[in-house]
Amino acid sequence: MGEYSTPTSPPPAGKLLPVAVLLWLAGIYLRIPVLVAPPLAPFISDELGLSQALTGALTTLPILMLAIGSMPGSLAISRIGPRNSLALAMVIMMIGSAGRGLAPDTLTLMIASAVMGFGVAMMQPSLPALLPRWLESRHLAIGSAIYMNGMLMGEFIGAGITLPVLMPLMDNSWRATMLAWSLPALLVAAALFLPRRDMGRPVEKPAWLPDWKNPLTLRLGLLLGLSGSLFFGLNAYMGNLLEQQGNFDLLADALFCYNLAQVAASLVMLKMAKSWVGEKGPIIVMASCSILGTIGAVLLTGWWSIASATVMSFTAGILLILLVALPPVLVKSGETGRLSAGNFLVGYTLAFSIPMIGGLLADWGNDARYAVMFIIAYCVLVLPLTFTLNLKQHRETPPTA
Repeated sequence: MGEYSTPTSPPPAGKLLPVAVLLWLAGIYLRIPVLVAPPLAPFISDELGLSQALTGALTTLPILMLAIGSMPGSLAISRIGPRNSLALAMVIMMIGSAGRGLAPDTLTLMIASAVMGFGVAMMQPSLPALLPRWLESRHLAIGSAIYMNGMLMGEFIGAGITLPVLMPLMDNSWRATMLAWSLPALLVAAALFLPRRDMGRPVEKPAWLPDWKNPLTLRLGLLLGLSGSLFFGLNAYMGNLLEQQGNFDLLADALFCYNLAQVAASLVMLKMAKSWVGEKGPIIVMASCSILGTIGAVLLTGWWSIASATVMSFTAGILLILLVALPPVLVKSGETGRLSAGNFLVGYTLAFSIPMIGGLLADWGNDARYAVMFIIAYCVLVLPLTFTLNLKQHRETPPTA
């Protein structure tokens, strides 16, 4: 017997539907726990007396944890496998997310937010590492597109229906609303053990530390930083930009279009994943269009600025899926977890730090455009990486019976 056992026969197409549903539901919980905080923040702040910085930390602290928790996620994958790691991560995420709804004071709230972000961070490398266990090679790209569709739908759902739909059902209690979003994650975690598939299971425990000798670890991470810093950065500073333009009244519509564009991007990738994932051309086009859209959002005004920002959100969403889908397609299944973890470690560290540094520049110059221009400068610097990516596949060929 070699490194990989003989894979099981692929099931009928009908049996792939439950796997797709589980991947989508897990994907939703990559973002809903993070993005329910902004709409609930005013109510949390009023009750607990949070400063503006602490109110912002409800969102930024989990994003920082997305970088910090990626390596423990990779370690868990190497020791207990991707399915067990994903289930454990969802339980940790649920404990932290529900804990925010039960927090009696500010310190407990911040600790719970960090725990929640840590759980989400562990989920990130677990999902791509799970795909080769559950899906054939020809389905890996669409599998990535499915859970990323869930993730981007989670952004829209968490930001869009929390206040108008869920909170009134919870008697306008932000605490009950937090719990209502959090507790169903336990059902998803339990359901992960229903599929009886394990194609190409590694016999030996895979390595878990990032392979920094593999150029994809750093290059894909830097490009994930491009996508993340553009999306989170412009999202954070859009209100300031519109206020400087005298168009602050358009903020609600701008954020709606901005987040809806991410959903549209995920729907496009459900159709195009098999054709685009693993190809350099779409990565080049989407990265370039994301930068151009951000430049337009800074230079233009009114609805033209919003339209440019929406274009950026759409193309950055596609770019994110293209990059996240690469590890399961390019490397051996035993290497997928640590490559993804290394990518997320680099990418989310940059997605947190680049907009933050930009914000310091904006404070110094008293101009929100400085923040976005700093993000653009970073993205222009790393854009040439898209032209030099080596996307040659290095997946194993499973032995035949």
